[in-house]
Amino acid sequence: MANFFRAVLRFCPRLAGHLALATSIAAGQTSQAAPVGFEQALQLAEQRSAALSARQATLEGAQQARTAAGQLPDPKLAVGVENFPVTGQDRFSWTRESMTMRRVGVMQDVPNAAKRAAQRDAAGARAERERALLDTERLAVRREAAVAWLGLHFAEKKLAAFSALEAQNRLLQDTLAARVTSGAASPTDALMARQDSLDLADRRDELQAGVHQARAALQRWIGDQPDLSAAGEAPRQRPDLPRLLADLERHADLRAFGPMLAMARADVEEAVAMRRGDWGWEVAYANRAKAFGDMVSFQLTFELPVSKSTRQEPAIAARQKEVERLQAERDDVLRRVRAEVDAQIAELQRLERTLQRQQELTLPLAKERAQLSLAGYQTGRADLGAVLAARKNAIETELRVLDLQSQVSAQQARLSHLIVE
Repeated sequence: MANFFRAVLRFCPRLAGHLALATSIAAGQTSQAAPVGFEQALQLAEQRSAALSARQATLEGAQQARTAAGQLPDPKLAVGVENFPVTGQDRFSWTRESMTMRRVGVMQDVPNAAKRAAQRDAAGARAERERALLDTERLAVRREAAVAWLGLHFAEKKLAAFSALEAQNRLLQDTLAARVTSGAASPTDALMARQDSLDLADRRDELQAGVHQARAALQRWIGDQPDLSAAGEAPRQRPDLPRLLADLERHADLRAFGPMLAMARADVEEAVAMRRGDWGWEVAYANRAKAFGDMVSFQLTFELPVSKSTRQEPAIAARQKEVERLQAERDDVLRRVRAEVDAQIAELQRLERTLQRQQELTLPLAKERAQLSLAGYQTGRADLGAVLAARKNAIETELRVLDLQSQVSAQQARLSHLIVE
């Protein structure tokens, strides 16, 4: 394509100034865009993610709840009157009956130590689960932001590459006017070039729409920014595939299962602890008439789990089944993850092979065909239609290469954001 461009400039040197002016205008428009680099986009996505903020709030709530887990329940205050006569000759008297007393007491229930330890373990596991979900959400946000940035980066590159073809087409139309006047080209050639320019305008609209769509996808993660553009080159982030397969136990979809299983096992321990009843104590002070003196009482209470077969044992069995369910679900997710990762790796390898063929074989052939067609047209051995077709094939091949690069980079980004470190 570069040879074609130089040949047209040699044929009509005065057009170089027009092209330079158009290039400077395009550069001025591009400079107004807000450039965002790859790492900057990922950092902005983390900072501005509402989902991450929600997860962070949930984690902080679980950490606060962890402090209260396993604590003794609040004590109870008991205030009342005992043995107040309502019949007989001493009725409604506070002082005649020796057993009449005003009583105030404090009661404290004491769950058994094993139950309280299980509650602390469950609260700790719940906080770890929320931390795992936060890490998983952060990884997902970074992955989606990376894919969105790469989409915008390559959409802009495709539009820039296509602009070169449009510039060449305008140059060709200008030269055709002189060639038609001199009789070196027919009016049909001029009409054909104009039709080609209309087709190129449609193609530019498609590419421009692709840029807008990619920009909107990135703004979804980093917030609205006018004239957002992707700055810098796409990073090399091909993952270590053998290591990735070896580390699937730390896949994001599996990250929360460890704490969830710990929670379920703590629930089992709490149910087992309920086989032993809780206990409590009470201290009370009783005020009587001055003639009789005051009293102090103390008592202990004990739960009697007399129906273990119908109360505690079914609860234990139910919670053990929850552990089994989570273990089976984790195994199923692990198999699904392995299958998905294998499929993603196979797709990445296919895309890489296709990209290599396009870069090393298809694109050079398309460019050579365009150069030969132009040379034949300049010497009168080929018509303009062959030149336009060869040139369009070359630019479409170049766009295909960029599209494949975009797909490869996006696939690499997805694979690079599967394992929670």
